[in-house]
Amino acid sequence: MHQPLAVQPQVTSNSTDVLAIANSPILWVCVAGVFGVIIIQSVIFMKAARRAAPSVDMSTQDIKTSFRSGAVSAIGPSLAVSLVAIALLGLFGAPAVLTRIGLIGSAAYEVSAASIAAGSMGAKLDDASYTQSVFAVAFFVMSMGGAMWMLATLILTPLLRKGDAKVRSVNPAAMAIVPAAALIGAFSCLGLSELPKSGIHVLAFLVSAAVMGLCLLLARKFSKSWLREWGLGFSIVIGLIAAYLAASPAIGA
Repeated sequence: MHQPLAVQPQVTSNSTDVLAIANSPILWVCVAGVFGVIIIQSVIFMKAARRAAPSVDMSTQDIKTSFRSGAVSAIGPSLAVSLVAIALLGLFGAPAVLTRIGLIGSAAYEVSAASIAAGSMGAKLDDASYTQSVFAVAFFVMSMGGAMWMLATLILTPLLRKGDAKVRSVNPAAMAIVPAAALIGAFSCLGLSELPKSGIHVLAFLVSAAVMGLCLLLARKFSKSWLREWGLGFSIVIGLIAAYLAASPAIGA
């Protein structure tokens, strides 16, 4: 017997079938839009780099080498992100993971933001209290956090550019040191914050650092520039293997 539309069974916001809305077609359309924007931006940046290369005495070969180095250096971090993304697919669904963790955000921030959002509704992620309405609020919070970072970048970049020009006019060498020091500080902070967690974290850190140092040493000694390009990928993969081998006995026990 046909039921009126108003009394037909519907998926409610209290349903725990989060993936029913997390993988909805409208979110996939949004994902396609995000990927499209990123692809267009990448093409624009690559063309701009090619146009600007002659002004900084970069040859065509230098440009190809820099693009290849960037692509290779992205492999290692991408593997780590992929592993985290796979683990979170059942929690947030493929569209949210692709846009928030795979392309824009960081897993640590996104999960923390989602947990806080769920907690504000008296719920926890991945249990009976994690309903569709909780997912919607968590996804909104994750997206708003990412949007604020993008707006901050849009607003602060011109201001930082002016500061960069002023510092270069006073001491050009300073702007060669400051970015390098900032990168070393950022990576050191990220790495050292993992050390107190367990001995396996310490092992992975030390093995990765040793592999990276060895790659740089061999690259300099034998003039193999490709080792510099692949060093980051090698260090991350070998560090993951070392951590897995160290954790295997504990897992088996």
